[in-house]
Amino acid sequence: MTVTALNNASSASAAQSVQNARSKGSLSSLDQGDFLKLMTAQMQQQDPFDPVDQKEMLAQMAQFSALAGTTEMGDTLKTISGQLETLAEMQKSTADAVTALAAAQTARDAASVNTDKTT
Repeated sequence: MTVTALNNASSASAAQSVQNARSKGSLSSLDQGDFLKLMTAQMQQQDPFDPVDQKEMLAQMAQFSALAGTTEMGDTLKTISGQLETLAEMQKSTADAVTALAAAQTARDAASVNTDKTT
């Protein structure tokens, strides 16, 4: 009886994690902790005389691992993209400042030449 209560509690916890993710509007908020809860609940609920195939379990774990890697890579690429945008803005700002300084220097040089001609 205690084992069944524990199994039911684990299953309820795993189901609650999935339900919370669905209520947020996306399953993308599920993480490795949620996956481990679901996997543990699945293993606890399986028939001991007909367990889940090990190859199937490893395939599920590999898929989750690949998904986690892809998600992490996506986050990294977003960060890099943001940094590149900031760098491009800074380069444009620097180019504008150089252009303004060059124009000011040219104006000073022209004024200096005009002053020299009048004297």
